[in-house]
Amino acid sequence: MTAPLVECVPNFSEGSDPATIDALHTAITSVAGVQLLDVQSDTAHNRSVFTFVGNPTAAVEAAFAAMRVATERIDLSKHSGEHPRMGATDVVPFVPVAGMTMDECVALARMLGERVGKELGIPVFLYARAATRPERVLLPEVRKGEFEGMRERTLEPDFGPSRVHPTAGATAIGARPFLVAYNIYLDSKDVSIAKEIAKQIRTSSGGLPAVQASGFEVDGLAQVSMNLLDIDITPPTTAFHAVKAAAAQRGVEVKKSEIVGLIPERAIIGAAGAALQLPDATDHILEARIREAQGGGGGPSLNEWIDELAGGSPTPGGGSAAALAGTLAAALVAMVARLTIGRKAYAAVEGRAREILAEAERLRAELRRLVDEDAAVYAGVSRAYKIPKDDPGRTRAVDDALLAAARTPAEVVKRARRVHQLAAEIGAIGNKNATSDARVAGLLAGTAIDGALENIKVNLAAMTQPERAKGLGLG
Repeated sequence: MTAPLVECVPNFSEGSDPATIDALHTAITSVAGVQLLDVQSDTAHNRSVFTFVGNPTAAVEAAFAAMRVATERIDLSKHSGEHPRMGATDVVPFVPVAGMTMDECVALARMLGERVGKELGIPVFLYARAATRPERVLLPEVRKGEFEGMRERTLEPDFGPSRVHPTAGATAIGARPFLVAYNIYLDSKDVSIAKEIAKQIRTSSGGLPAVQASGFEVDGLAQVSMNLLDIDITPPTTAFHAVKAAAAQRGVEVKKSEIVGLIPERAIIGAAGAALQLPDATDHILEARIREAQGGGGGPSLNEWIDELAGGSPTPGGGSAAALAGTLAAALVAMVARLTIGRKAYAAVEGRAREILAEAERLRAELRRLVDEDAAVYAGVSRAYKIPKDDPGRTRAVDDALLAAARTPAEVVKRARRVHQLAAEIGAIGNKNATSDARVAGLLAGTAIDGALENIKVNLAAMTQPERAKGLGLG
């Protein structure tokens, strides 16, 4: 089984003082079990973004150590910068990387939030997947009013006091998928143009899906600053072309763009593929082939995984196999879409085929993650059953673990149902030479649905309070 690995990306409201940035660096790297991958500081935004990975316990410890330093060294009452902020440590997201579920990252967020509230006296709001209220899912909503506005009112945080810390403010801690911070600079000083474009393209205004955007002036240029919440829905290349087109309508050109922090390589490869009109770009990457040949792909080979499945351990098991069936189904849908795109005979449906391809690739990535997640979450069930039977909290712990184990196959069902629909659609409009492939995709998606439902049924049957599963939303 893959060792648990989580990413943490804390944002601190300091981008110009080297001593403070170094102190934050030291706090994180002094914790055993974490690796600092990247630090980006911006003086105009007066903000630093640290990216590190580690095992869950170490990640929480490193985040807390850095937050303590930020609390001691950063005074928001004397702080100014272009970027919205409400805390010395403004936001701390946990992101599952390997052997981790989103629910486990939510638990990490709660663990850290409770400790910060008690030991540092800072109000903590849980956001994104960890949010306890619908209005706290989106960070801009949590941060409304920023530090100055929050000082004037009584707060209702998830942890900590009801008033902001006098110098460290408040903090948002959460769990989310990979997010890409992406900025585009315009060849203009007119920040009003950046603000107009940001409003036009962001999701909340009816623009691109899974995009947050604002306009700033940075280093004498107008900047459209974006958070791409899901690069499989809106990749950087889509955002770039949308901003470029909107700028051109206003008689302005794009000067440059930048990534803040790190970005999954598939986004860059996808951008190159789109620019070259090369839909199978990922199949031609030399370094990826070398990693596969050297066994450095980050996990077991297909044969090794099948051997694990056939072994005597309960994980991976039927849930992982169901998720894999869904993954293969989505891959086949993507294949048929690619065999349709660029063919003159199917020019009339090319636009829709491209949309199906994008959605199928997103579903493929999500279902592939659920293959590993199903095995990882079952480990929690095993741990719960090992609690002594005379422990008064055992029954609740077992039910919690079983419910968590049911959530992953529930996610498989939701995605596999959509793959099933896409398989039928691409089979009807796509390349007729690949009709059988679309049919196989549909059959595999059906197997994924049935297999995942069977896993849900088994987990819920073992619970003492199965009615708690109403929130799984399977319909």
